[in-house]
Amino acid sequence: MSNWLLPENLSDILPAEARRIEELRRDLLDLYRTYGFELVAPPMVEYLDSLMLANDEALRLRTCKLVDQLSGLTMGVRADMTLQVSRIDAHLLNREGVTRLCYCGPVIHARPSGLLSDRELLQIGAEIFGHAGVEADIESIRLAMESVRRAGVREARLDLNHPGVGRALVDDDPALAEFADEIYDLLSAKDVPGIEELLGECGARPDSVAALRTLVTLYGDAGVVERAAQRLPPLPAVREALDQLARLCTALPGEALAIDLADMGGSYGYHSGVVFSIYAKGWHDALVRGGRYDGIGRKFGRARPATGFSLDLRKLSSGLPEAQPARAVRAPWGTDAALAEAVGGLRAQGIIVIQVPGGQAHPLDEFRVDRELVSEGGAWVLKDL
Repeated sequence: MSNWLLPENLSDILPAEARRIEELRRDLLDLYRTYGFELVAPPMVEYLDSLMLANDEALRLRTCKLVDQLSGLTMGVRADMTLQVSRIDAHLLNREGVTRLCYCGPVIHARPSGLLSDRELLQIGAEIFGHAGVEADIESIRLAMESVRRAGVREARLDLNHPGVGRALVDDDPALAEFADEIYDLLSAKDVPGIEELLGECGARPDSVAALRTLVTLYGDAGVVERAAQRLPPLPAVREALDQLARLCTALPGEALAIDLADMGGSYGYHSGVVFSIYAKGWHDALVRGGRYDGIGRKFGRARPATGFSLDLRKLSSGLPEAQPARAVRAPWGTDAALAEAVGGLRAQGIIVIQVPGGQAHPLDEFRVDRELVSEGGAWVLKDL
């Protein structure tokens, strides 16, 4: 095998694109700071137990494992940073009241999450800990929408859901407990014949069959919440979930939003409440995923209400218009003190100055040279090309 070939679903990022990704990172972290989020930077590798929940099979399969040569214990390369940030909030900061934390760093997946997905992501996100009210969810969603708009995404669509509706319907019938994961998959695929066949085999109650069949039809605009309240069983957990969705819809006027109550796979395994995704034309999958995950810090000794979101900057950048080269000035190399002073003065103003050997080709991807420093009458003068 040639030594320059990369493993499947891994890729290099070339100059202009790499610059834009870095600019997005800086811009979004600065945006989060204006909301009061504090930046944290957890390590790439931790002991495996800290990186995942016991029942999150999807995250376990995405995590690369290795053995720590110092302790002999199994470590994992992070596949998601949310648990790490939860550990920092629960175990290290240990604050009372609301804590806002943001982060950005690479994550590695052992296998791609989709046909067109990469295995290396540059994950950026923001998390709010310590407030169980809908106000934190509203702030998280607004900040997520502002993130994609700040990047130049137009006509973003917000998808809202609350997996608690489907879970409540399944939990209400003891006969369904053993088959819950299979039912969730069938609901997400809107496979009504499959749902009816499985429920028949496990001896589900007729009202459970009818409720889950109805759930598959509950998707569309914000009016879905009212239809669901009229057509689904009045279970307390169902009512609570629908009330939360209704409050979010009211708090987000003007957003292009959709709701699909049967989509049980639109969240990570640790989400416990309202979840959301942001889609836009030009990207094959969700740009942003987020939602509420109360109590996740329990495994670190301190359960806290929590909500937040994350996105992959590499994916975000890939769907934007082609990155444009930055303007630059060409100057010769030399030992002339006046030349060094002129170059230093331009760079102090934030102007890109590229010094090159005279008469040699100097191909560039990231810069567009449109001016030149030339010597005239004993002085260095900036001229347009």
